[in-house]
Amino acid sequence: MSIAYETYKSVGNEKYGKLVCELAPYFSTIDPQFVDMRPGYVEVCIKNRKEIQNHLGSIHAAAMCNVAELAGGMLTEISLPEGKRWIPSAMNVQYLAKAKTDLKAIAEGSGIDWTTPGRLTIPVDLYDTDGNKVFAAQIIMNIKDSK
Repeated sequence: MSIAYETYKSVGNEKYGKLVCELAPYFSTIDPQFVDMRPGYVEVCIKNRKEIQNHLGSIHAAAMCNVAELAGGMLTEISLPEGKRWIPSAMNVQYLAKAKTDLKAIAEGSGIDWTTPGRLTIPVDLYDTDGNKVFAAQIIMNIKDSK
């Protein structure tokens, strides 16, 4: 079991979001709220706040990319078997609709083979409060054996 997952289980959703922001301060811009995290699944929410809005009053593209990277990275971190490491190498995104509400990011990796080194595609979808998908990302993670 990864240290990240053990820590999440011991401190809970609210404290884990704050801890992640202390370790990686850039994520504090979106003030992530963890909802669920387990190998194969991560759910993180962000509130629609003025600080992350664009000139149209919807959530900025960079904020959506930020929460997608957080969800996809945490999914990879807690799903990889011991002896593997990862780094993101690319992210393809689709902006499907204006994000005018709070958002829920879901990284779902139950069908991914986490054991093979190489490039893995991690899907992350963002939904508004009505359940509409407003954003889709495919994050390419480069998986290697630990040295």
